Amino acid sequence: MAKTQKDPTESRLTFGRRLREERQKRGMTLEDLAEASGITWSYIAQVEVGRRNISVDNMHLLAAGVGVALRELL
Repeated sequence: MAKTQKDPTESRLTFGRRLREERQKRGMTLEDLAEASGITWSYIAQVEVGRRNISVDNMHLLAAGVGVALRELL
């Protein structure tokens, strides 16, 4: 069966898992990261489980929000 747009890809799952790990390591809630990045907490929650096909611009905002270089989340 073909994957649909909503099916998480391995790359989206990896990015989301690493983002969540970094956020939790710093004791940040979704709301904290939303405030730090300017991205809504509900969007971030979907990114963390691989449901969003996130843009490079938003990847940079989230990486900066948790205080890491983007390459650390890829």
